Amino acid sequence: MNSFEIYKILKNHFGEVGSWWPKDGPFEVIIGSILTQQSTWTNVEKALQNLKEANVLTPKDIVSLPLNTLKELIKPSGFFNQKAERIRKVSEYLIEKYNGDLDLLFAKDRKNLRDELLQLKGIGKETADSIILYAAEKNEFVVDAYTKRVYSRLKIVEEEIDYENLKNHIIREIPEELLLYQEFHGLIVLLGKNICKKKNPNCKECPLSSKCKFIK
Repeated sequence: MNSFEIYKILKNHFGEVGSWWPKDGPFEVIIGSILTQQSTWTNVEKALQNLKEANVLTPKDIVSLPLNTLKELIKPSGFFNQKAERIRKVSEYLIEKYNGDLDLLFAKDRKNLRDELLQLKGIGKETADSIILYAAEKNEFVVDAYTKRVYSRLKIVEEEIDYENLKNHIIREIPEELLLYQEFHGLIVLLGKNICKKKNPNCKECPLSSKCKFIK
């Protein structure tokens, strides 16, 4: 079973999810992609809601905010001391280099944009690819812990596979289309979050169960 077949099975099961990442603008995606590091999306949403209520969802707002206040606002996402520092540093960078104008940053081609993001402290491959796919809206597929779990349980890849190899395996097997990249990632998140859980997976409800080697 290849990745495009998995995509079609999941889409048939969950329906249309489109560009599933909830957002009120590209900067919120950047913030959300940092907050989601080692966190659940439920807790990220709580932190984002706090930032919205405080009306601090621009780079300039973040830089103007006392660091301790920022930490308190994003506390629900966990690791808030580290994440607050990262969010502050990224915001300062965007102001210093682009005067806070994300269109200037996202005007770069995909490779150069990714290289630049990866140079920023606290921005790893998954975070950078999330920003490129959902904020810049360029074709850069995102793999995460859910992706690795699903693919390793299907015995398509080894559990120890690294980020780039898993990503390359998938993009070789699916059309290079923005909405498909976004939707497939969203479908995998839905599967991993609700059915193919790390503990106590609900295998009986899984649309991939007939192909899976991990049936509980």
